[in-house]
Amino acid sequence: MSFSTLFMVTLGGALGTLARYLISFVALPLDRALPWGTIIVNVTGCALIGFIGTLTLTGGRHPLSEDMRLFVMVGLCGGYTTFSAFSLQTFDLLRSGAFGRAAINVLGSVVLCIGAVWLGHIVAAYFNDQATQIAQIEIEEEA
Repeated sequence: MSFSTLFMVTLGGALGTLARYLISFVALPLDRALPWGTIIVNVTGCALIGFIGTLTLTGGRHPLSEDMRLFVMVGLCGGYTTFSAFSLQTFDLLRSGAFGRAAINVLGSVVLCIGAVWLGHIVAAYFNDQATQIAQIEIEEEA
């Protein structure tokens, strides 16, 4: 692990966190029944990691250096996606007795996020010789 790798992951994390905050702030008016800002961030983050992971594979048509992949997949997506906020908001819904909304939040978020990774992968595979791989090293799956 080099200093440049650590710097790229840190920079990506900072930018991802800023993007998450801005999107959550803009989505506040929608958050009356469900935490839509968190759902939007999680779904778009999942689509991004599926797309970049597939599109930029080494040996593919659009390769990126491992530092750039880590910048996006671990740093940017790791700082951007908000599973901890999702969990806190779901717990709050449960605590307030909104069991139906909590279930919708959990099922909707999981299904939409897995679907978004799949969609990002399918779109990128189209541009990358029908690649079937997304992560090429184990640390990329830790985002």
